[in-house]
Amino acid sequence: MKPLIDRYTRPEMARIWSQENKYRQWLRVEALAVRAWAELGVIPRDAAERIARAQVSIDAEFVRRVAEVEAQTHHDVIAFVTVLAERLGDDGRYIHYGLTSYDVVDTALSLQLVEAADLIISGLRAYAESLRRAALRYRHTPMVGRTHGVHAEPITFGLTLALWWSDAQRDLERLMAARRRVAVGKLSGAVGAYGNVDPRVEEFVCRELGLEPAPISTQVLQRDGHAEFMSALAILATNLEKMALEIRGLQRTEVREVEEPFRSGQKGSSAMPHKRNPVMCERLCGLARVVRANALAAMENIPLWHQRDISNSSVERIVLPDSCILVDFMLAEAKKVIDGLQVYPERMRENLESTGGLIFSGNVLLKLVSAGLARERAYAVVQENAMRAWAGEGRFSDLLRADRRVTSLLGPEGLDECFDYSATLRGVDHIFRRLGLEEGGTT
Repeated sequence: MKPLIDRYTRPEMARIWSQENKYRQWLRVEALAVRAWAELGVIPRDAAERIARAQVSIDAEFVRRVAEVEAQTHHDVIAFVTVLAERLGDDGRYIHYGLTSYDVVDTALSLQLVEAADLIISGLRAYAESLRRAALRYRHTPMVGRTHGVHAEPITFGLTLALWWSDAQRDLERLMAARRRVAVGKLSGAVGAYGNVDPRVEEFVCRELGLEPAPISTQVLQRDGHAEFMSALAILATNLEKMALEIRGLQRTEVREVEEPFRSGQKGSSAMPHKRNPVMCERLCGLARVVRANALAAMENIPLWHQRDISNSSVERIVLPDSCILVDFMLAEAKKVIDGLQVYPERMRENLESTGGLIFSGNVLLKLVSAGLARERAYAVVQENAMRAWAGEGRFSDLLRADRRVTSLLGPEGLDECFDYSATLRGVDHIFRRLGLEEGGTT
Protein backbone atom coordinates (compact mmCIF):
# COMPACT_ATOMS: atom_id res chain seq x y z
CA MET A 1 0.00 0.00 0.00
CA LYS A 2 1.45 3.36 -0.97
CA PRO A 3 1.94 5.81 1.93
CA LEU A 4 0.00 8.64 0.26
CA ILE A 5 -3.14 6.53 0.04
CA ASP A 6 -2.91 5.08 3.55
CA ARG A 7 -4.84 7.87 5.29
CA TYR A 8 -7.85 7.22 3.06
CA THR A 9 -7.79 3.42 3.37
CA ARG A 10 -10.46 1.87 5.54
CA PRO A 11 -9.50 -1.55 7.02
CA GLU A 12 -11.94 -3.71 5.05
CA MET A 13 -10.96 -2.17 1.72
CA ALA A 14 -7.28 -2.43 2.68
CA ARG A 15 -7.77 -6.17 3.21
CA ILE A 16 -9.26 -6.62 -0.27
CA TRP A 17 -6.26 -4.98 -1.96
CA SER A 18 -3.59 -6.42 0.32
CA GLN A 19 -0.86 -8.58 -1.19
CA GLU A 20 -1.99 -11.45 1.02
CA ASN A 21 -5.55 -11.32 -0.32
CA LYS A 22 -4.34 -11.10 -3.91
CA TYR A 23 -2.27 -14.26 -3.43
CA ARG A 24 -5.18 -15.99 -1.69
CA GLN A 25 -7.34 -15.31 -4.73
CA TRP A 26 -4.58 -16.57 -7.02
CA LEU A 27 -4.42 -19.73 -4.92
CA ARG A 28 -8.20 -20.21 -5.20
CA VAL A 29 -7.96 -20.10 -8.99
CA GLU A 30 -4.95 -22.43 -9.11
CA ALA A 31 -6.49 -24.96 -6.70
CA LEU A 32 -9.81 -25.03 -8.56
CA ALA A 33 -8.01 -25.52 -11.87
CA VAL A 34 -6.25 -28.55 -10.35
CA ARG A 35 -9.62 -29.94 -9.25
CA ALA A 36 -11.03 -29.40 -12.73
CA TRP A 37 -8.11 -31.22 -14.37
CA ALA A 38 -8.58 -34.07 -11.89
CA GLU A 39 -12.28 -34.31 -12.77
CA LEU A 40 -11.24 -34.62 -16.41
CA GLY A 41 -8.75 -37.37 -15.55
CA VAL A 42 -5.69 -35.37 -16.61
CA ILE A 43 -4.24 -34.97 -13.11
CA PRO A 44 -4.27 -37.78 -10.54
CA ARG A 45 -7.26 -37.37 -8.28
CA ASP A 46 -5.26 -38.22 -5.16
CA ALA A 47 -2.77 -35.42 -5.98
CA ALA A 48 -5.65 -32.95 -6.35
CA GLU A 49 -7.05 -34.10 -3.01
CA ARG A 50 -3.69 -33.65 -1.29
CA ILE A 51 -3.39 -30.14 -2.76
CA ALA A 52 -6.89 -29.30 -1.52
CA ARG A 53 -6.00 -30.54 1.98
CA ALA A 54 -2.64 -28.77 2.07
CA GLN A 55 -4.16 -25.49 3.24
CA VAL A 56 -1.17 -23.39 2.25
CA SER A 57 -0.96 -20.38 4.53
CA ILE A 58 -0.76 -17.09 2.64
CA ASP A 59 0.92 -15.06 5.35
CA ALA A 60 3.67 -12.47 5.67
CA GLU A 61 6.36 -15.12 5.25
CA PHE A 62 4.74 -16.38 2.04
CA VAL A 63 4.59 -12.83 0.70
CA ARG A 64 8.22 -12.23 1.66
CA ARG A 65 9.35 -15.41 -0.09
CA VAL A 66 7.44 -14.52 -3.29
CA ALA A 67 9.09 -11.09 -3.30
CA GLU A 68 12.47 -12.77 -2.89
CA VAL A 69 11.90 -15.08 -5.86
CA GLU A 70 10.41 -12.26 -7.95
CA ALA A 71 13.58 -10.23 -7.44
CA GLN A 72 15.33 -12.99 -9.42
CA THR A 73 12.66 -13.92 -11.97
CA HIS A 74 11.17 -10.46 -12.53
CA HIS A 75 7.81 -12.22 -12.97
CA ASP A 76 5.30 -12.15 -10.15
CA VAL A 77 3.19 -15.14 -11.20
CA ILE A 78 6.20 -17.35 -11.79
CA ALA A 79 7.48 -16.33 -8.36
CA PHE A 80 4.10 -17.16 -6.81
CA VAL A 81 3.88 -20.55 -8.54
CA THR A 82 7.46 -21.35 -7.52
CA VAL A 83 6.80 -20.62 -3.85
CA LEU A 84 3.48 -22.47 -3.96
CA ALA A 85 5.21 -25.50 -5.47
CA GLU A 86 7.80 -25.35 -2.69
CA ARG A 87 4.99 -25.61 -0.14
CA LEU A 88 3.30 -28.52 -1.94
CA GLY A 89 6.31 -30.73 -2.65
CA ASP A 90 5.97 -33.29 -5.49
CA ASP A 91 2.33 -32.36 -6.08
CA GLY A 92 3.43 -28.82 -6.84
CA ARG A 93 4.15 -29.82 -10.44
CA TYR A 94 0.40 -29.85 -11.11
CA ILE A 95 -0.04 -26.21 -10.11
CA HIS A 96 -0.55 -23.87 -13.08
CA TYR A 97 -1.03 -26.84 -15.40
CA GLY A 98 -1.99 -25.61 -18.89
CA LEU A 99 -2.52 -22.04 -17.68
CA THR A 100 -0.99 -18.73 -18.62
CA SER A 101 -0.31 -16.06 -16.01
CA TYR A 102 -3.33 -13.92 -16.76
CA ASP A 103 -5.68 -16.87 -16.51
CA VAL A 104 -4.90 -16.56 -12.82
CA VAL A 105 -4.29 -12.81 -12.52
CA ASP A 106 -7.38 -11.62 -14.38
CA THR A 107 -9.76 -14.14 -12.83
CA ALA A 108 -8.48 -13.31 -9.36
CA LEU A 109 -8.64 -9.59 -10.10
CA SER A 110 -12.32 -10.02 -10.96
CA LEU A 111 -12.86 -11.53 -7.51
CA GLN A 112 -11.17 -8.52 -5.91
CA LEU A 113 -13.23 -6.09 -7.98
CA VAL A 114 -16.47 -7.85 -7.09
CA GLU A 115 -15.52 -7.81 -3.41
CA ALA A 116 -14.61 -4.12 -3.61
CA ALA A 117 -17.81 -3.32 -5.49
CA ASP A 118 -19.91 -4.99 -2.80
CA LEU A 119 -18.21 -2.91 -0.11
CA ILE A 120 -18.72 0.31 -2.09
CA ILE A 121 -22.36 -0.58 -2.79
CA SER A 122 -22.90 -1.06 0.94
CA GLY A 123 -21.36 2.36 1.61
CA LEU A 124 -23.44 3.95 -1.11
CA ARG A 125 -26.65 2.53 0.34
CA ALA A 126 -25.72 3.88 3.77
CA TYR A 127 -24.97 7.34 2.33
CA ALA A 128 -28.25 7.31 0.39
CA GLU A 129 -30.18 6.42 3.55
CA SER A 130 -28.65 9.42 5.32
CA LEU A 131 -29.76 11.60 2.42
CA ARG A 132 -33.28 10.14 2.54
CA ARG A 133 -33.70 10.91 6.23
CA ALA A 134 -32.33 14.43 5.81
CA ALA A 135 -34.51 15.09 2.76
CA LEU A 136 -37.64 14.15 4.71
CA ARG A 137 -36.56 16.26 7.67
CA TYR A 138 -36.08 19.39 5.54
CA ARG A 139 -38.78 18.59 3.00
CA HIS A 140 -40.66 21.85 3.66
CA THR A 141 -37.78 24.07 4.80
CA PRO A 142 -37.81 26.98 2.33
CA MET A 143 -34.60 28.41 0.94
CA VAL A 144 -33.50 30.44 -2.07
CA GLY A 145 -32.97 28.59 -5.31
CA ARG A 146 -30.00 30.01 -7.19
CA THR A 147 -29.14 29.97 -10.87
CA HIS A 148 -25.82 31.38 -12.05
CA GLY A 149 -25.15 32.06 -8.37
CA VAL A 150 -27.99 34.61 -8.32
CA HIS A 151 -31.26 34.36 -6.37
CA ALA A 152 -33.90 32.76 -8.60
CA GLU A 153 -37.07 31.33 -7.01
CA PRO A 154 -37.80 29.59 -3.69
CA ILE A 155 -37.12 25.90 -3.25
CA THR A 156 -36.78 23.80 -0.09
CA PHE A 157 -33.58 22.38 1.32
CA GLY A 158 -35.32 19.02 1.22
CA LEU A 159 -35.43 19.25 -2.57
CA THR A 160 -31.67 19.73 -2.71
CA LEU A 161 -31.17 16.65 -0.53
CA ALA A 162 -33.72 14.69 -2.55
CA LEU A 163 -31.80 15.54 -5.72
CA TRP A 164 -28.62 14.11 -4.20
CA TRP A 165 -30.58 11.02 -3.12
CA SER A 166 -31.79 10.58 -6.70
CA ASP A 167 -28.20 10.94 -7.94
CA ALA A 168 -27.20 8.17 -5.52
CA GLN A 169 -29.90 5.84 -6.90
CA ARG A 170 -28.47 6.21 -10.41
CA ASP A 171 -24.97 5.71 -9.02
CA LEU A 172 -26.20 2.50 -7.45
CA GLU A 173 -27.68 1.29 -10.74
CA ARG A 174 -24.46 2.05 -12.61
CA LEU A 175 -22.28 0.41 -9.98
CA MET A 176 -24.37 -2.76 -9.87
CA ALA A 177 -24.24 -2.99 -13.67
CA ALA A 178 -20.48 -2.45 -13.60
CA ARG A 179 -20.15 -5.14 -10.93
CA ARG A 180 -21.87 -7.60 -13.24
CA ARG A 181 -19.55 -6.52 -16.06
CA VAL A 182 -16.39 -7.33 -14.11
CA ALA A 183 -17.74 -10.56 -12.57
CA VAL A 184 -16.14 -12.62 -15.35
CA GLY A 185 -13.20 -14.97 -15.51
CA LYS A 186 -11.00 -16.54 -18.17
CA LEU A 187 -8.81 -19.63 -18.30
CA SER A 188 -8.35 -19.73 -22.05
CA GLY A 189 -4.59 -19.89 -22.40
CA ALA A 190 -1.87 -17.74 -23.87
CA VAL A 191 -3.87 -16.25 -26.75
CA GLY A 192 -7.44 -17.09 -25.73
CA ALA A 193 -7.77 -20.10 -28.05
CA TYR A 194 -7.61 -22.82 -25.35
CA GLY A 195 -4.38 -24.21 -26.83
CA ASN A 196 -3.29 -25.98 -23.63
CA VAL A 197 -6.38 -25.78 -21.47
CA ASP A 198 -9.76 -27.43 -21.80
CA PRO A 199 -12.72 -25.02 -21.87
CA ARG A 200 -14.33 -27.23 -19.26
CA VAL A 201 -11.61 -26.19 -16.81
CA GLU A 202 -12.62 -22.56 -17.29
CA GLU A 203 -16.29 -23.40 -16.86
CA PHE A 204 -15.63 -25.34 -13.65
CA VAL A 205 -13.40 -22.71 -12.08
CA CYS A 206 -15.70 -19.80 -12.92
CA ARG A 207 -18.77 -21.65 -11.67
CA GLU A 208 -17.08 -22.41 -8.36
CA LEU A 209 -15.97 -18.77 -8.00
CA GLY A 210 -19.37 -17.32 -8.89
CA LEU A 211 -18.07 -15.74 -12.10
CA GLU A 212 -19.24 -15.95 -15.70
CA PRO A 213 -16.71 -17.27 -18.23
CA ALA A 214 -15.83 -14.56 -20.74
CA PRO A 215 -17.49 -15.54 -24.05
CA ILE A 216 -14.22 -14.69 -25.81
CA SER A 217 -10.88 -13.40 -24.60
CA THR A 218 -7.31 -13.00 -25.69
CA GLN A 219 -4.59 -13.64 -23.13
CA VAL A 220 -6.52 -11.15 -21.01
CA LEU A 221 -10.06 -10.13 -20.24
CA GLN A 222 -10.98 -7.17 -22.39
CA ARG A 223 -10.35 -3.91 -20.58
CA ASP A 224 -13.53 -2.08 -21.55
CA GLY A 225 -15.18 -3.91 -18.64
CA HIS A 226 -12.62 -2.52 -16.21
CA ALA A 227 -13.03 0.92 -17.78
CA GLU A 228 -16.81 0.69 -17.30
CA PHE A 229 -16.28 -0.14 -13.62
CA MET A 230 -13.87 2.77 -13.26
CA SER A 231 -16.28 5.10 -15.07
CA ALA A 232 -19.04 4.15 -12.63
CA LEU A 233 -16.69 4.99 -9.76
CA ALA A 234 -15.73 8.28 -11.40
CA ILE A 235 -19.37 9.35 -11.87
CA LEU A 236 -20.13 8.38 -8.28
CA ALA A 237 -17.13 10.39 -7.04
CA THR A 238 -18.24 13.35 -9.16
CA ASN A 239 -21.75 13.23 -7.72
CA LEU A 240 -20.20 13.32 -4.26
CA GLU A 241 -18.20 16.33 -5.40
CA LYS A 242 -21.44 17.92 -6.64
CA MET A 243 -22.93 17.54 -3.16
CA ALA A 244 -19.79 18.81 -1.45
CA LEU A 245 -19.46 21.82 -3.76
CA GLU A 246 -23.02 22.90 -3.00
CA ILE A 247 -22.42 22.68 0.74
CA ARG A 248 -19.22 24.69 0.33
CA GLY A 249 -21.19 27.39 -1.47
CA LEU A 250 -23.90 27.44 1.17
CA GLN A 251 -21.29 27.62 3.94
CA ARG A 252 -19.74 30.87 2.64
CA THR A 253 -19.91 33.52 5.35
CA GLU A 254 -22.26 35.81 3.44
CA VAL A 255 -24.62 32.88 2.78
CA ARG A 256 -24.16 30.60 5.83
CA GLU A 257 -27.30 28.56 5.35
CA VAL A 258 -25.56 25.22 5.88
CA GLU A 259 -22.28 24.08 7.44
CA GLU A 260 -20.46 20.77 7.41
CA PRO A 261 -19.75 19.29 10.88
CA PHE A 262 -17.19 21.14 13.00
CA ARG A 263 -15.95 18.88 15.79
CA SER A 264 -15.03 19.85 19.32
CA GLY A 265 -11.35 20.75 19.39
CA GLN A 266 -11.17 21.22 15.63
CA LYS A 267 -9.16 24.17 14.33
CA GLY A 268 -9.83 26.01 11.08
CA SER A 269 -6.70 28.09 10.69
CA SER A 270 -3.30 28.41 12.33
CA ALA A 271 -3.54 32.21 12.05
CA MET A 272 -7.27 32.95 12.37
CA PRO A 273 -9.00 31.31 15.34
CA HIS A 274 -12.48 32.21 14.05
CA LYS A 275 -12.26 30.04 10.90
CA ARG A 276 -14.69 27.16 10.30
CA ASN A 277 -13.56 25.86 6.92
CA PRO A 278 -15.44 23.23 4.86
CA VAL A 279 -12.42 20.93 4.81
CA MET A 280 -14.35 17.66 4.52
CA CYS A 281 -16.23 18.89 1.47
CA GLU A 282 -13.07 20.36 -0.04
CA ARG A 283 -11.37 16.99 0.43
CA LEU A 284 -14.23 15.28 -1.41
CA CYS A 285 -13.90 17.73 -4.30
CA GLY A 286 -10.16 17.16 -4.53
CA LEU A 287 -10.31 13.37 -4.40
CA ALA A 288 -12.99 13.27 -7.10
CA ARG A 289 -10.40 14.73 -9.49
CA VAL A 290 -8.10 11.79 -8.82
CA VAL A 291 -10.84 9.21 -9.44
CA ARG A 292 -11.82 10.90 -12.72
CA ALA A 293 -8.21 10.92 -13.88
CA ASN A 294 -7.91 7.24 -13.00
CA ALA A 295 -10.98 6.47 -15.12
CA LEU A 296 -9.27 8.05 -18.11
CA ALA A 297 -6.21 5.88 -17.47
CA ALA A 298 -8.48 2.81 -17.42
CA MET A 299 -9.85 3.79 -20.82
CA GLU A 300 -6.30 4.07 -22.13
CA ASN A 301 -5.87 0.40 -21.17
CA ILE A 302 -8.54 -0.82 -23.59
CA PRO A 303 -6.38 -0.95 -26.74
CA LEU A 304 -3.51 -3.46 -26.39
CA TRP A 305 -1.20 -4.90 -29.03
CA HIS A 306 -2.61 -8.01 -30.74
CA GLN A 307 -3.61 -10.64 -28.17
CA ARG A 308 -2.05 -8.59 -25.34
CA ASP A 309 0.80 -6.47 -24.12
CA ILE A 310 1.69 -5.53 -20.56
CA SER A 311 1.05 -1.77 -20.72
CA ASN A 312 -2.21 -2.15 -18.79
CA SER A 313 -0.65 -3.98 -15.87
CA SER A 314 1.39 -1.19 -14.28
CA VAL A 315 -1.55 1.22 -14.60
CA GLU A 316 -4.07 -1.13 -13.03
CA ARG A 317 -1.84 -1.83 -10.03
CA ILE A 318 -2.39 1.83 -9.15
CA VAL A 319 -5.75 2.97 -10.49
CA LEU A 320 -7.94 0.01 -9.55
CA PRO A 321 -7.07 -0.26 -5.84
CA ASP A 322 -6.62 3.49 -5.43
CA SER A 323 -10.01 4.31 -6.95
CA CYS A 324 -11.83 1.70 -4.89
CA ILE A 325 -10.04 2.91 -1.76
CA LEU A 326 -10.82 6.56 -2.48
CA VAL A 327 -14.50 6.06 -3.36
CA ASP A 328 -15.01 3.87 -0.29
CA PHE A 329 -13.46 6.61 1.86
CA MET A 330 -15.41 9.36 0.08
CA LEU A 331 -18.73 7.64 0.75
CA ALA A 332 -17.93 7.26 4.44
CA GLU A 333 -16.84 10.90 4.60
CA ALA A 334 -19.92 12.09 2.70
CA LYS A 335 -22.18 10.20 5.10
CA LYS A 336 -20.48 11.96 8.03
CA VAL A 337 -21.11 15.31 6.33
CA ILE A 338 -24.83 14.63 5.85
CA ASP A 339 -25.34 13.07 9.29
CA GLY A 340 -23.63 16.00 11.02
CA LEU A 341 -24.85 18.78 8.75
CA GLN A 342 -25.62 22.07 10.47
CA VAL A 343 -28.70 23.64 8.85
CA TYR A 344 -29.86 27.18 9.62
CA PRO A 345 -33.50 27.67 8.54
CA GLU A 346 -33.60 31.19 10.02
CA ARG A 347 -30.68 32.24 7.83
CA MET A 348 -32.39 30.67 4.84
CA ARG A 349 -35.45 32.80 5.60
CA GLU A 350 -33.30 35.93 5.92
CA ASN A 351 -31.76 35.30 2.52
CA LEU A 352 -35.17 34.66 1.01
CA GLU A 353 -36.33 38.05 2.25
CA SER A 354 -33.10 39.91 1.49
CA THR A 355 -34.12 41.03 -2.00
CA GLY A 356 -37.48 42.39 -0.97
CA GLY A 357 -39.52 39.89 -2.93
CA LEU A 358 -37.52 39.81 -6.18
CA ILE A 359 -37.65 36.01 -6.10
CA PHE A 360 -41.41 36.24 -6.85
CA SER A 361 -41.02 38.25 -10.07
CA GLY A 362 -42.11 35.25 -12.15
CA ASN A 363 -45.32 34.97 -10.15
CA VAL A 364 -46.09 38.65 -10.78
CA LEU A 365 -45.40 38.25 -14.49
CA LEU A 366 -47.81 35.34 -14.84
CA LYS A 367 -50.46 37.06 -12.73
CA LEU A 368 -50.36 40.13 -14.99
CA VAL A 369 -50.59 37.98 -18.11
CA SER A 370 -53.57 36.15 -16.62
CA ALA A 371 -55.15 39.55 -15.88
CA GLY A 372 -55.03 40.43 -19.59
CA LEU A 373 -51.69 42.22 -20.10
CA ALA A 374 -49.61 41.20 -23.09
CA ARG A 375 -46.66 39.11 -21.99
CA GLU A 376 -43.99 41.43 -23.40
CA ARG A 377 -45.66 44.42 -21.76
CA ALA A 378 -46.04 42.55 -18.46
CA TYR A 379 -42.38 41.50 -18.56
CA ALA A 380 -41.28 45.08 -19.13
CA VAL A 381 -43.35 46.39 -16.23
CA VAL A 382 -42.04 43.74 -13.81
CA GLN A 383 -38.44 44.09 -14.96
CA GLU A 384 -38.54 47.87 -14.63
CA ASN A 385 -39.55 47.58 -10.99
CA ALA A 386 -37.07 44.79 -10.41
CA MET A 387 -34.19 46.87 -11.75
CA ARG A 388 -35.21 49.74 -9.47
CA ALA A 389 -35.14 47.35 -6.53
CA TRP A 390 -31.65 46.14 -7.53
CA ALA A 391 -30.57 49.79 -7.66
CA GLY A 392 -31.71 50.26 -4.06
CA GLU A 393 -34.76 52.45 -4.73
CA GLY A 394 -36.96 50.29 -2.51
CA ARG A 395 -38.28 46.82 -1.87
CA PHE A 396 -39.62 45.12 -4.96
CA SER A 397 -42.97 44.39 -3.33
CA ASP A 398 -43.37 48.04 -2.24
CA LEU A 399 -42.43 49.34 -5.69
CA LEU A 400 -45.08 47.12 -7.27
CA ARG A 401 -47.73 48.32 -4.83
CA ALA A 402 -46.93 51.91 -5.87
CA ASP A 403 -47.20 51.09 -9.60
CA ARG A 404 -50.77 51.69 -10.85
CA ARG A 405 -50.06 49.56 -13.94
CA VAL A 406 -49.84 46.62 -11.55
CA THR A 407 -52.40 47.45 -8.88
CA SER A 408 -55.05 48.43 -11.41
CA LEU A 409 -54.97 44.88 -12.76
CA LEU A 410 -54.24 42.83 -9.66
CA GLY A 411 -55.40 44.87 -6.69
CA PRO A 412 -53.82 44.52 -3.24
CA GLU A 413 -55.07 40.99 -2.67
CA GLY A 414 -54.00 39.73 -6.07
CA LEU A 415 -50.56 41.20 -5.58
CA ASP A 416 -50.24 39.60 -2.13
CA GLU A 417 -50.98 36.22 -3.67
CA CYS A 418 -47.87 36.60 -5.81
CA PHE A 419 -45.69 36.55 -2.68
CA ASP A 420 -47.12 33.36 -1.20
CA TYR A 421 -44.42 30.75 -0.45
CA SER A 422 -46.89 27.89 -0.19
CA ALA A 423 -48.13 28.48 -3.72
CA THR A 424 -44.61 28.61 -5.11
CA LEU A 425 -43.62 25.39 -3.33
CA ARG A 426 -46.76 23.40 -3.99
CA GLY A 427 -44.88 20.95 -6.24
CA VAL A 428 -42.56 19.71 -3.50
CA ASP A 429 -44.78 16.88 -2.30
CA HIS A 430 -45.40 15.81 -5.89
CA ILE A 431 -41.65 15.48 -6.45
CA PHE A 432 -41.17 13.47 -3.25
CA ARG A 433 -44.01 11.12 -4.22
CA ARG A 434 -42.60 10.64 -7.70
CA LEU A 435 -39.19 9.78 -6.24
CA GLY A 436 -40.74 7.36 -3.78
CA LEU A 437 -39.16 9.34 -0.95
CA GLU A 438 -41.59 8.75 1.87
CA GLU A 439 -41.34 8.01 5.57
CA GLY A 440 -40.23 4.42 6.12
CA GLY A 441 -38.92 4.09 2.56
CA THR A 442 -35.79 2.11 1.81
CA THR A 443 -32.85 2.57 -0.53
